Amino acid sequence: MIIIFKTDLTEEKLHRIAEKIESDGFYTRPISQYGKLLLSVDGPNTEKLSKEVKKWQDVEEVIDGHFPYYLASRKCHKSNSVIRIGKGDNQVTFGDREISIIAGPCAIETEETALSIAEKVKDAGAKIFRGMLFKPRSSPYSFQGIGKDGLEILDEIKKKTGLLIVTEVREACEADLVADHVDIFQIGTRNMSNFQLLKYIGKMNKPVILKRGMGSNIIELLCAAEYILSYGNTNVILCERGIRTFEQFTRFGLDIAAIPSVKELSHLPIIFDPSHASGKSSLVSSLTLAGISAGADGVILEVHDKPENAFSDGTESITPLQLKNLIKKVKKIAEIIDRRI
Repeated sequence: MIIIFKTDLTEEKLHRIAEKIESDGFYTRPISQYGKLLLSVDGPNTEKLSKEVKKWQDVEEVIDGHFPYYLASRKCHKSNSVIRIGKGDNQVTFGDREISIIAGPCAIETEETALSIAEKVKDAGAKIFRGMLFKPRSSPYSFQGIGKDGLEILDEIKKKTGLLIVTEVREACEADLVADHVDIFQIGTRNMSNFQLLKYIGKMNKPVILKRGMGSNIIELLCAAEYILSYGNTNVILCERGIRTFEQFTRFGLDIAAIPSVKELSHLPIIFDPSHASGKSSLVSSLTLAGISAGADGVILEVHDKPENAFSDGTESITPLQLKNLIKKVKKIAEIIDRRI
């Protein structure tokens, strides 16, 4: 249960209210977000407590437990959340008219190849570089990423290209390690339900791309975002990256309907990942145009100048030239739907 208080409630009075509720055997947690003062209440028989609380003078509204993603919902925040990352000419936004392009290899391999790809994706029109150092893989024998040895490479890319950088983190210690080297965290599909990690990222004031779990529905994605929001971090960007279906021709099924659905349910921006969804470079362009047309705030693409030599996911990587041609098409779509790159 969530209790929403009137805006003039003092913290001292909130503390007294929380003590009163806890004395009746409940657990409480105060949350201040989007200009609202909330109290999360857990425990048995909250239905009875709810009826009592609704009568209190300082209470604006009570949200029952069956609505699990209040902070991420349009009910809490009606207008689109706009997340700004970077400064000046290097600033990108998610959630307004801008469509952001994120591009780079599946994983950082060597300094030479990473720099080469970074310069080419920037030339093509991307503003954010995929700089993955840690790779959660299905098989323990697959390439796991170069880890902390790649931090200097990320620094060099930022220095020479000015690109913003996103990297995936799998646990709290990795988030601490890369925090000063990157602009955006990514939480991958396998960690969408890693609630301890979500809480930890929620306490860090850094933008995060939260990918939908491969077997998760839209509500579960919003609930995962709620963990981050409720612990203080409002810079959450959702990502549709394909879900498991019975289809075997593609790697996953890109759920295009999830994009407008999330827009209807939530104020948070949403991007998508056609590379991981399809698993085939030949499908990336068509899926990208479809996702942008559906209203996505950006796209994250795997790009490699020599996909046949990539350490991982070469079959779904497009070349820098293909990226450049694709962005030209995206610009035309953007004009039609009154958006821009």
